Amino acid sequence: MPLSLPKTRAEIRRIQSERKRAAVEQALRSPFWRKRIAKGLALDKLDDPEVWRRIPILHKDELRELSDAQFYGEFCVAQHDGIAEYWRSGGVTGQPLFYPRSFRDIEVGLESFARTFDCAGAGRGERAHVSFPMGIHPVGQIYSRCAASRGITANWAGAGTSTPSALQLELIQRLKPTIWLGMSSYALHLANLAEAKGIELSKLGIKHVMCSAEPVSQAKRDKIERSWGAKLADNFGMTEAGMMGGEWKEDAPGLGFRIWTDLYFIEVLDPKSLEPGKQGEVGTLVVTALRTNNVTPFLRWSSGDLVTYSEADDGDGAFSVFPRLKHAHRTAGFFKIRGVNLGHQDLEDFMFRHLEIGDFRAEAVNEGGNDILRVSIEVRRGTDAGGMTRALASEIKEKFELAPQVVVLETGTLAKEFEANVKAARFVDRRG
Repeated sequence: MPLSLPKTRAEIRRIQSERKRAAVEQALRSPFWRKRIAKGLALDKLDDPEVWRRIPILHKDELRELSDAQFYGEFCVAQHDGIAEYWRSGGVTGQPLFYPRSFRDIEVGLESFARTFDCAGAGRGERAHVSFPMGIHPVGQIYSRCAASRGITANWAGAGTSTPSALQLELIQRLKPTIWLGMSSYALHLANLAEAKGIELSKLGIKHVMCSAEPVSQAKRDKIERSWGAKLADNFGMTEAGMMGGEWKEDAPGLGFRIWTDLYFIEVLDPKSLEPGKQGEVGTLVVTALRTNNVTPFLRWSSGDLVTYSEADDGDGAFSVFPRLKHAHRTAGFFKIRGVNLGHQDLEDFMFRHLEIGDFRAEAVNEGGNDILRVSIEVRRGTDAGGMTRALASEIKEKFELAPQVVVLETGTLAKEFEANVKAARFVDRRG
């Protein structure tokens, strides 16, 4: 199975042409897809966009409507090389699905994750501390397993639920990893706990912070890089496909992910018309797995991500052959308080630009019949808490047109509360 990096975009187009046909042929072994795909679809003309678009887009709600018996008996392909393991769907709403992965799927999955080490510039001889969850979500255990293919030592720490954060910091001090992997929110929690314990995290030798599964704004990136003294590389994937790409060390931070288009065929479509979008315009992401489809044939899967796409024909390095995808982050949540829509991402960016603030939590609460925005903060050592409280309340009122209730917490409080969660509950609506 040739999984080495393609050298040219012409090679990628050839691979896509071959693998799109193989993906459709595999899907036609599924009763679910045989009903959906129009008879007479010209398999030798799938490179024609008009022919390709005759394949209907697959949405999450359609899978959620299936019973387990229907999913495994009708959607999944019966003939394959054996089930190696199951990957839990990554969504936070609705009933989760557990996708069977064949042994061939896992070969590709391990390589797709390992590429992110290459993309970030992390390699042989380095040591990785993996703080992603090690349970039924695949990301933690796949990262830990694929590190060996790059000559990287792995410590399977897991998230705070399996290895308490205080012990994680102790292990980082003792084992001296050069790479830390985990959720960006957990990177912040460990940094805040380190400060509370008087540990200078930025001097412990971490060179690479590798994150995935959560949005990373520029303000959050800056804060994590300051705290850890390391460069952050964000990575992008989905359980239905695998790890799809990462931030390349040669690109400017925040430009987007280099997508492995030899493994995944992507489309960025106008959200309303579902016609192909233009480069640089926000569209909805549709993904076809070209190799991780031996049991679960995801054709034209609508992931729900809103992104911008760029051919990114720049640079001379190995990953310059791949296009870039950037999240638009338009699906982020918001509070509506006293008629004001307060975007979570906007507030997070605002808060993390304040160097005096270690961490925060925002809550919508109701007191005495009035809706209130309560912002709980932890301030860094040496900061005038009272002065910070007054200044922050004034700035929030000026910027967001809401008068907040600002509460100062003891440093480390939020890290302890967040520790048990896979993703941080930084925004909570307590109005019932």
